Amino acid sequence: MNKKNILLGFVGILVLIQFIRPARNESVGVSANDITKQYLVPDNVQKVLKTSCYDCHSNNTKYPWYTNIQPLGWWINHHIEEGKQELNFSEFATYKPKKAAHKLEEVGEAVSDHWMPLESYTLIHKDAILSEDDTKAIASWAKALQDTITKTIPAGELQPHK
Repeated sequence: MNKKNILLGFVGILVLIQFIRPARNESVGVSANDITKQYLVPDNVQKVLKTSCYDCHSNNTKYPWYTNIQPLGWWINHHIEEGKQELNFSEFATYKPKKAAHKLEEVGEAVSDHWMPLESYTLIHKDAILSEDDTKAIASWAKALQDTITKTIPAGELQPHK
């Protein structure tokens, strides 16, 4: 086999995989289980969540043009699936109180420790970079809501996370 045949085979595979696309993470409207349907989310916090978190942590991703190029689209879809598995704001109302409180604790830690949103995301989505005010607003909202939810958990179910 010569280099030309190998190159043609590679190009052929690249062309063929363009037709194998993952399902889109898009929904119409706000889910009945969205966090905003059960809990108060201040407008400033909701704006930041939508800009910096919802692409990977909700049922509605805004897809940039480059997600149409495979295998990049598969890689991004994998990140979205992982993000929704970890925390899905569109399904937050389905979480039991203990899980919801723990997820809010993680939200506060993630933004305060600056590991969310991911650097690989903010490299391309500059508007998703959290300002210090954004970080404080999300962290304090998450803590306040966590405290509110924790009060609804029966004392026997409150155990520290390991």
